[in-house]
Amino acid sequence: MLLSNRLPDSFDPNPLALLLDQLKRDSAPFFDLTLSNPTVCGFDYPEAEILGALGDHGALRYDPDPKGSAKARAAVAEMHGHGLRAEQIQLTSSTSEAYSLLFKLLATPLDCVIAPSPSYPLLEWLARLEGLECVKVPANWHEGWSLDFDAIEAACGPRTKAILVVSPNNPTGQYLTRAEWSGLLELAAKKGLPLIIDEVFAPYPIERQAEALGTILDGPEPEAPVFLLSGLSKVALLPQMKLGWIAMLGPAMEASEPLAFIADQYLSVSAATACAAPRLLAIAPGLQKMAIERVKGNIATLDTLLKGHTHLGRRPVHGGWSALLRLPDIEDDEACALRLLSDHRVLVYPGRFFDIQKNGFLAISLLPEPGTFKAAVGALLEGLS
Repeated sequence: MLLSNRLPDSFDPNPLALLLDQLKRDSAPFFDLTLSNPTVCGFDYPEAEILGALGDHGALRYDPDPKGSAKARAAVAEMHGHGLRAEQIQLTSSTSEAYSLLFKLLATPLDCVIAPSPSYPLLEWLARLEGLECVKVPANWHEGWSLDFDAIEAACGPRTKAILVVSPNNPTGQYLTRAEWSGLLELAAKKGLPLIIDEVFAPYPIERQAEALGTILDGPEPEAPVFLLSGLSKVALLPQMKLGWIAMLGPAMEASEPLAFIADQYLSVSAATACAAPRLLAIAPGLQKMAIERVKGNIATLDTLLKGHTHLGRRPVHGGWSALLRLPDIEDDEACALRLLSDHRVLVYPGRFFDIQKNGFLAISLLPEPGTFKAAVGALLEGLS
C-alpha cells in the first residue's frame, strides 16, 4: 500500500527503542529517567475535586461552539490574567492540535515554518503531517543557548509562514529573555510573519534568571500577530484531560473567525473536559506547587550526587521538568544512552533526540518519585564514572 510522503520513511525502531522493547518483553527492571507523565509519578492529586469537576451536568448536553465553551474560555483568560479576554481564546483538544490548526490557518502545503533548535522533535512531525517543512535554526551556544536572530532572518524566505518558539524550552528549560522577545517582535514585524509561542511549561519557574520573561504577556503589546499556546497537560498536570488553547494577541485577533471555521470542521473538544475546565484551572496552582517542589527536591538530590563526579555537570533548570547533564565530549551521546540502558538499566534521552548539535548532553526528567529518582541517578552516575 502506498502511503503519504508526510510519514516517516521507515517505522523501524532505533537501537535504543529496540533494547527498551526487549527489556519490557523480558519484564526486566530498569530505571526510567525519561518519565514525564505526572499521573504515574506518585503525586497526591485531589481526586475528589477532579472527579467532581468531571461530573458537571453540562456535559450531558451537546452544545457545540467552534471556539469552545464560553465559560471555559473565560476561565482560561482569567488564569492568564494580563487583561486577556475570552474572545481571544480558541479551545483545542491539545497543544498538538493547536499547532495543527494554526498550520492549516497560516500555511499551504510545501510552505515552511521556522523553529529554533534545540527543541522538542514533535514540532517537526506536526509540521510535516500538515505538508509543511519545519526549518530548524540552531541557537547560539555559549554555556547556554540564545536565539540567533541573524540565522533566523537568513532562514526566512517566500515560503516561510511562521516562527515557532517554546518558552521555557524543552529540554533546555530556558525562557525567552526580554531582549529576545523584543527581537522576535521586531523581526516578525519586519518580515510580516506571525509568531507561535508555546508556554506550556511557563508555570514552572525553577532557577529562572532575572532577565527571563516568565510569559510574553509581561512584554509589550505585539504589533505582529502572536498566537500563545498552553493546555491542561502541563498547567494542571492532567495530560489525560485533553484540553489546550490558543490565545490570539495583537493582530492575530483578525484570524479569530477563520480559526474557528477550521475548528468547526472537527469540534474535537470534549464537553466533559470543557465543563470541568473552570474547576480544574482553579486547582491548578496547588498542582503546580506540588510539581515545583518535586522538581526542586530532585535537583537538590542530583546536585548532591554530582559532587563526587567532577567530570560531569548539569545545565541550569530555568523552568520545566527536565535537566540536561553535560558530559565530557568523548562518547557519542546516542551510544552513551544505549550503553547506559544495556549495562546499567537506566533509560535517558540523548541530546541528539532534541537536535542538540553539540555532543555530550543527556536529558533526564525531574518528575520521578524522589526515592526512585535518587536510585536512578545513582545507577546513571555509576555508568558515567
